[in-house]
Amino acid sequence: MLSRKNKLLVMKIISLFSVVRGYNIPVIVLAQYLSAIFILAPENTRALDVILDINLFILVLVSSFCIASGYIINNFYDAQKDLINRPNKSMLDRLVSQKTKLYVYFGLNFLAVFLAYFVSWRVSIFYSAYIFLIWFYSHKLKKYAIVGNLTASLLAIFPFFGILLYFFKGQYYEYDWQKIGIIFGHASFLFLLILIREMVKDLENMKGDFVSDYKTIPVVYGESVSKKIITALTILTIIPVYVLVDIYEVGYMVIYFYFCLMTLIFFLLKLWKSNTRNEFLKLHNLLKFIIVAGVFCIVLIEPAVLWHGKKILLAINFC
Repeated sequence: MLSRKNKLLVMKIISLFSVVRGYNIPVIVLAQYLSAIFILAPENTRALDVILDINLFILVLVSSFCIASGYIINNFYDAQKDLINRPNKSMLDRLVSQKTKLYVYFGLNFLAVFLAYFVSWRVSIFYSAYIFLIWFYSHKLKKYAIVGNLTASLLAIFPFFGILLYFFKGQYYEYDWQKIGIIFGHASFLFLLILIREMVKDLENMKGDFVSDYKTIPVVYGESVSKKIITALTILTIIPVYVLVDIYEVGYMVIYFYFCLMTLIFFLLKLWKSNTRNEFLKLHNLLKFIIVAGVFCIVLIEPAVLWHGKKILLAINFC
């Protein structure tokens, strides 16, 4: 049996895991690696070469530290609001003191900038800017309608731009425009999904936002206006889907995009019938499922890569 002291330590570790949303970090890491292998890497690049790239590993690690620290500073500034919107999670998060959270926050940021410097000083500056933008968003921008939603969505895809720049290395002419179109098609679709999710979160958290004086769209303009904007953004997702499915080659991932369109139709029908926090939470989770499913479905772009990798592993084991 654990002693009282050890039990408290375990609870604090769980609390810190909750604060940094440790369950999200592995998904983000997987998304970056799959994007690097199936979308960003030049043609004829082996998946194993991408996985064993030490600089890419550092970039993914650095972005993970930045995202974890971002969750901490967001939790720090949202402490009062979360007591209303997420009382159970808030009580768990409070097992770790605000002082400890700040120590971990600064520690993660220092490690991120330090490690990024091993790739290049430009990369270090890139992630320093990312850290500053996350703080500025958490401290100021998230309290304002539209600006806060747009900034949150851009920050969510910011790490992917870091990997994009790493593969491009400023030599744009080495890449064909079809690959560039595919990259920005995926980025646009993901951006719209995240933006829609952020706006649904505002509907979900309207009570706490109102009490905490957050000027979100539902608080300032009302629930109906917010739903109309979400509907317009959902319709806009048709554009990147059309570009990716009918203009560019994305392999079997077309199945995912068709599934998304059908799911988003269902989402809109439920949106206009939803009025309670619990109903908006379900819609939020549905959008989260679509985003996470998209991460795993990236392999459908070129499934043969997996089979090729399996043959290499079998050959190694045989030897």
